[in-house]
Amino acid sequence: MYKRLILSKSFDNYFEESRKGLKKWEEMVRTFGFGQPLGVDVPEEKGGFIPNVPFYDKWYGKKRWAFSTIYSNSIGEGEIGVSPIQMANLAAIIANKGYYYTPHLVRRVGEDNTSNLIRNKTCVDSSHFQAVIDAMHLVVESGTGRSAQIDSINVCGKTGTVENKTFNDHSVFIAFAPKENPKIAISVYVEYGTWGSKWAAPISSVMMEYYLKKELSEKAKLKMDLIKEAIILNPKSDFTF
Repeated sequence: MYKRLILSKSFDNYFEESRKGLKKWEEMVRTFGFGQPLGVDVPEEKGGFIPNVPFYDKWYGKKRWAFSTIYSNSIGEGEIGVSPIQMANLAAIIANKGYYYTPHLVRRVGEDNTSNLIRNKTCVDSSHFQAVIDAMHLVVESGTGRSAQIDSINVCGKTGTVENKTFNDHSVFIAFAPKENPKIAISVYVEYGTWGSKWAAPISSVMMEYYLKKELSEKAKLKMDLIKEAIILNPKSDFTF
């Protein structure tokens, strides 16, 4: 009803402000490396998709869409498409409080490779990231990401669920650790894994623990065995952590 009134009275400002807001949002999101290839050393790397004004004009028609059409993009839903490496890069950006290095497949970065250490800065000031870091730590300490806990290491993470209308949803988790001095950022996607805390989070914790400690605790080994048993050997299992 509200949209009909707007159209009937030709309230152009209503639509124009939505267009301006979307343009600004797109510009900001792209500084995080979304919507274009990051430049990793993988053939045919995909850049994902960030919807923009021309996209919605073509889909709905000019002045046929507004804020109510696009607000879900703000929480990562809507028409957004991202890759796992872009999400791992997002975790690194949060850990770095606002910048990232272009991801590469390397054994190490030597003196001759200093070009790989160029910082790509986002449009968000570094002062805004600590609150996000603290919240991601709480996710793992007492929230939906408890299955990603690692003994003696403060992990920061966020669970996610990718909706799939044809079968089970996909399990997603992004994280970095340690909180105080991050050394690793990661994203894990498990197809048809239902929700993030079920499989992606515990898998992330095993991978991060081995990277940071160079070995797995007995607790992590047990977790890995349970993961293999449930996902690989018995994929229809209802087991969860």
